[in-house]
Amino acid sequence: MARTREFDTEAAVSRAMDLFWARGYEATSVRDLTRHLGIGQGSLYAAFGGKDGLYRAALEHYRTTLAAAALRGLEEEADARAAIRTLLTERIRVAVGEGGRGCLAVNAVCERLPSDAATWRTVRDMQEAGREALAEVLRAARERGEIAERCDPHAVAAFLVTFLNGLLVSSKITPDARSLEPLIDVALTTLD
Repeated sequence: MARTREFDTEAAVSRAMDLFWARGYEATSVRDLTRHLGIGQGSLYAAFGGKDGLYRAALEHYRTTLAAAALRGLEEEADARAAIRTLLTERIRVAVGEGGRGCLAVNAVCERLPSDAATWRTVRDMQEAGREALAEVLRAARERGEIAERCDPHAVAAFLVTFLNGLLVSSKITPDARSLEPLIDVALTTLD
């Protein structure tokens, strides 16, 4: 008879996400994970297939919770500039928090690509969702006359995602929101 799982896998994935975010994939051992999650090694392998499976689950959890929440914030703001400013500012604040741990997705790209196809797919999906959400906000803003008619929503959205990725990498070097936030004003000039 198979034993029933004696731990909350969703809570374990969330806690693993925090550990991978703080330490990275390579610096996090299976022993670190089992200690942090309070589970045995056999339970980790039974539930996730190992460290790789848990890492993929943690990235997916990040995508469906924190990254998705950031995109929902775009829809809640009536003014496109304000929405984009808020998105960028909040992402900087998250990245510089916890001693400058950065963004889990950007950290994953820097550490795991190009050799980890599963990580590439997950992060690519996050990037595409961000570009599409920004392009929609920009398209609507252009129709309302909030931004310049010459602005191509897809090109500007792609630029903003690329700009944000650079900011998030920079936040690892300079974990100080006050020094990074003025750069947002420069990026928003692309809407003029």
